[in-house]
Amino acid sequence: MSLSLGLTLTPFTSPPPKNHLKIPLFRPKTPLAISSSPPSFKNLQITRCVNENSQLLPVTEAKPRWEYLLSTAASLYPLYVTVGGVIACLKPSAFGWFVQRGPASYSLSLGLIMLAMGLTLELKDLISLFMQRPLSILFGCAAQYTIMPTSGVIVSKFLGLPPALSVGLILLSCCPGGTASNVVTLIARGDVPLSIVMTMCTTLGAVLFTPLLTKILAGTYVPVDAVKLSISTLQIVVAPVLLGSYMQSTFPAAVKVVTPFTPLFAVLMSSLLACSVFSENVVRLKSSVVGAALTSDLSLISRIKSILSGELGVIILSVLLLHFAGFFVGYLSAAICGFIEPQRRAISIEVGMQNSSLGVVLATAHFTSSMVALPPAMSAVIMNIMGSTLGFFWRYIDPSDSKTGPKTVDK
Repeated sequence: MSLSLGLTLTPFTSPPPKNHLKIPLFRPKTPLAISSSPPSFKNLQITRCVNENSQLLPVTEAKPRWEYLLSTAASLYPLYVTVGGVIACLKPSAFGWFVQRGPASYSLSLGLIMLAMGLTLELKDLISLFMQRPLSILFGCAAQYTIMPTSGVIVSKFLGLPPALSVGLILLSCCPGGTASNVVTLIARGDVPLSIVMTMCTTLGAVLFTPLLTKILAGTYVPVDAVKLSISTLQIVVAPVLLGSYMQSTFPAAVKVVTPFTPLFAVLMSSLLACSVFSENVVRLKSSVVGAALTSDLSLISRIKSILSGELGVIILSVLLLHFAGFFVGYLSAAICGFIEPQRRAISIEVGMQNSSLGVVLATAHFTSSMVALPPAMSAVIMNIMGSTLGFFWRYIDPSDSKTGPKTVDK
């Protein structure tokens, strides 16, 4: 982003020629004071060549073309997960090298993802933003850990999910916000700084809230060890984020070289993680799908209904309902509390999009049934498709508030 300022100054660099026609036009009564200092343009209006929301964005230097290409590649997360899911269905053994080393490989990959997040974080900036807008940040974090867990319990009971899938869905709903929400908020023309700070705060708070809420809500289905969940969250989420932040402040030159590559690296690792878990369960899901497809009823519609009524269809429906509730109730609650439109969008997206990778790792490390990890793994695909669709829908709707009414403003 740059400033556009066009000035044309044509001073005389040498005396005019002697044969020049001299015509006295004006002679001031008092001599003019000529200063040798450079001219001041204090009252000059500078035009910023940005969109109407430029007051929210800092002026930064233009990025090289290769950095834009990396950013574009990182934004294709839903495509990578979808392609990986197709490969997992057709050839599950393609991810065998990663699955066989699990759950250690899952934990390591998530730790690297969180480290990449920490490399872009300065704690002093996080504290500064929190002090500037505490109300919206606290509201968003509270919405994250109330709306989604409540929705997870309601959806699992409404659909009558089996215990393993219920635990997986509730575990997913108790996870913090995902980093993909920041990109979707940018696409949706929402409050990006609010989204980033909410992601950081809910991620740091996950060491307490994720195990505690999972213990309370899912403990009725299977035994849940909240202490072990908390230790795992601390090791694979909070510690790498803090380490990355420390490296960012201690070795800024080295981190600056690596930072352009971290978003794409995190996206590819998340895709690998989700598709590997999906490949573990693809045989079981295939059997239910094939069994439904080979029924005697020749009606195509009936076969589709039969497939969707099986395990795969129930998992897809439960994840769809969970994220829809997060997007809808998150936006509605922010609107009722009087937040402006960009903040409503940021809160809605942040609440609706979870860190599904954390759900996958905790499910594989602490629960015996592989089906527990299936809702978080399916969420990696469904959530990003839903979030991206919502972001592009909002992109073409003016986020400015034209309605009159009370608005909540951070002090």
